[in-house]
Amino acid sequence: MTAEVRDVRVEHHREAVGIGEATPRLSWRVDTAVPGWQQSAFEVEVVQGGVDAYLSGPVASSESTLVPWSAPPLTSRDRRLVRVRVWGEGDEHPSEWSEPLVIEAGLLSPEDWSAQRIAASPGLGPHEQPALLFRREFVVDRPVVRARLYVTAHGVYEPMLNGRIVGDHVLAPGWTSYAHRLRYQSFDVGDEIVVGPNALGMVVADGWFRGHLGFTGEKAFYGDQVAAVAQLEIEHEDGASTVVVTDGSWRWSRSSIVAADLYHGETCDLRLQDDAWTRPGFDDSRWPATAAQPLDSTVLVAPTGPPVRRIETVSPVEIVRSPSGAVLVDFGVNLVGRVRLRLPDGPAGTEIRIRHAEVLEHGELGTRPLRTARATDVVVLDGRGPYTWEPRFTFHGFRYAEVSGWLGALMVADLEAVVLHTDLERTGAFDCSEPDVVTLHDNIVRGMRGNFLDVPTDCPQRDERLGWTGDLMVFAPTAQFLYDTSGMLTSWLCDLAVEQHDGVVPLFVPFLDIMPPQFPRWPVEAGWGDAAVVVPWVLYERTGDAGLLARQWDSMRDWMRVFEARAGRDLDFPDGGMMLGDWLDSAAPDDEPWKARVPWQLVATAYLARSAQLMTRIADVLGRAADVARFAGLAGRAAARFRAAYVGVDGRLVDHAQTAYALALEFDLLDHDQRAGAGSDLAAQVEADGFRIGTGFLGTPFVCDALTDAGEVEAAYSLLLQRECPSWLYAVTLGATTVWERWNSMLPDGSINPGEMTSFNHYAFGSVADWLHRTVAGLAPGEPGYRRLIVAPRPGGAITWATASHRTPYGEASVAWRLDGSVFALDLVVPPGTSADVRLPDGQRLDAVGSGSHTFTCSIPISSTRPARPTTSGVSSA
Repeated sequence: MTAEVRDVRVEHHREAVGIGEATPRLSWRVDTAVPGWQQSAFEVEVVQGGVDAYLSGPVASSESTLVPWSAPPLTSRDRRLVRVRVWGEGDEHPSEWSEPLVIEAGLLSPEDWSAQRIAASPGLGPHEQPALLFRREFVVDRPVVRARLYVTAHGVYEPMLNGRIVGDHVLAPGWTSYAHRLRYQSFDVGDEIVVGPNALGMVVADGWFRGHLGFTGEKAFYGDQVAAVAQLEIEHEDGASTVVVTDGSWRWSRSSIVAADLYHGETCDLRLQDDAWTRPGFDDSRWPATAAQPLDSTVLVAPTGPPVRRIETVSPVEIVRSPSGAVLVDFGVNLVGRVRLRLPDGPAGTEIRIRHAEVLEHGELGTRPLRTARATDVVVLDGRGPYTWEPRFTFHGFRYAEVSGWLGALMVADLEAVVLHTDLERTGAFDCSEPDVVTLHDNIVRGMRGNFLDVPTDCPQRDERLGWTGDLMVFAPTAQFLYDTSGMLTSWLCDLAVEQHDGVVPLFVPFLDIMPPQFPRWPVEAGWGDAAVVVPWVLYERTGDAGLLARQWDSMRDWMRVFEARAGRDLDFPDGGMMLGDWLDSAAPDDEPWKARVPWQLVATAYLARSAQLMTRIADVLGRAADVARFAGLAGRAAARFRAAYVGVDGRLVDHAQTAYALALEFDLLDHDQRAGAGSDLAAQVEADGFRIGTGFLGTPFVCDALTDAGEVEAAYSLLLQRECPSWLYAVTLGATTVWERWNSMLPDGSINPGEMTSFNHYAFGSVADWLHRTVAGLAPGEPGYRRLIVAPRPGGAITWATASHRTPYGEASVAWRLDGSVFALDLVVPPGTSADVRLPDGQRLDAVGSGSHTFTCSIPISSTRPARPTTSGVSSA
């Protein structure tokens, strides 16, 4: 056969058991060595119960991503096998059938749920935060052929069955807008059920539901008591069924985890631990009965993306004494997770304490940036060790751990860090000849992983950890290249839509009403609110998922309505006030991060134009002709307003700042005859700034693109390769292993920025990686889902080679270029079913290059490959 069908999937699921879609769309990839291969037809087979339930017959189509489901819809609990085969253009015979994909629906209707919500009775006091145990025994009197556990919690949970933890999820069910959407998980537990007595239990802790959240010190935003929900459905050989649900027959107790909080940490007293509660025959007669309450099953939803898991472990690189005598463990990189200890066999009551921090300050643990988050885990020995112990219901952002109370000398083998994040599939990679740029890219990847822990957060360590919309808006293109975030962000966008208040997008999703009184409760924030438009568009651009655009349309439209209203009739924002603007501009004072070089009105006008432009494209994709005209008109008016307010009579921008030029150029806000001058002016401004960064959150993603698109490639590379502060590589020179919130989060003397808001793991400024992928390496989507690639590397500076690869919906695409003197060589791999438009640095254009492996060469004048300009002179912008 000339083609092999691989990796059949439904929707954006890597694991297709317990899905929530009745008509899931199908995707597959094709492996073939035939150059220029294109699919001409496909056939789908869906088998249920061992018989052919559906056969599509050959369908003449080149589509292989998110193909509409044409078989009969799934109903709750349906289990089907799906296979696909394809024909290539000119093929007389199809490929072999793919390996079967097992898909299984979860509980698709609220009526499928008979479980109740159970809580402790009496309830916990407001300052108590133990993890609670819930249990019930049941008897199975005949052999089992299938068993599914559907489970969730108000809090975070681990399910237990017959002495074992079910599954490998961490901090399930995650964080959603609980009043509107509560995810449940589905587990296959058929092998865990035995004929005879069985014990089903759950451990539930506060998590996001009842624990501390945000930066105000408050807790219990969603409810004052945690609760468990479980529904175990067992099918027997004879066709009978057994259903075990949470109800008033369950009992509860406090656990040995006497306190558990995401911010403050976990305390476990092993003297209180008795694992027998998870097994049949345990005497729970002294445990109180639970309080059973009706379950609002209308808010229960199946996951659209993967869960949080333990991804890897990291061993310490060094254990040292601080100047004060504290024992400090250095794990070598800033990570997100917790520390696993191999506990000694010590006297009962011995208390071992672990404090976490991202950095050291003058040799001591740098905890000031944590603000009120204690980030401390405690374990109390019971005298029956040794044990291996790891916290279960907390996480920390840290590179360093301070360990106290350890018996004897702490050794490297005594502990390791467990890295946690949403189990996203890695899809993109980048490398180049400049080691510091490679380190920068590694730091961006590591920072993304730590902040994609169920919710895409701003930071993972202090008393905040919120899903700030503006941060994700600027980082989404980078995120979706590096990892397949589509399932995770589909869920987050659902929360964004339900959290909108009369169209206004919250500053963070899920929303907490915690803003200080001097801030408006529902601010219309340019850049932050635009996440409602930009993030769906990025996912469409990178995956081809037009269905997501359709589902988010009302959310996008409602945001644009309030954004336009805030701008006023003449789009001049006449009501005044303030916006966050180009937040954390490198020139902003330490305690006034909103004070950027450019007025917030300039930024807001530019973003209004940009989102209106995207809405025009989205409306066109969705076939909404009237909306195309409406949003095109708004985009034109906003661009005209920008020119009238911020472009002088001489055609130059009034505000000579990098962000002003970058937004004007990249958002297409200038007349044709103004663009060339603006590009030169931007390069001149970058040079006047000493080739240092002069942008904040909303300008940074576009400044390098604006320079390269204007032909000022060397200025872009000089900005990238700058090592003095403010710059991307300044943090690298100080040993950073993640991207910082501020350009100067750490000062050259090793002291932490004096501002109240300082994080050493913030991905927003890592948005430059998108430019590294698309421009330095030269790999970009040309059509939605990478159906067509744009391959246009722009060599510059002292970089002599670069590579990038991305697992597109059609297969692996990769570019690798090298520069030897004036000779430029490019190796390119184009996935089957796609093509590439290649732009070589000498101006050659090769359109519609077919799938397969290709090599191109050209000559570049030596003057075009000169090293980056000196960066030690010029006027500092900070």
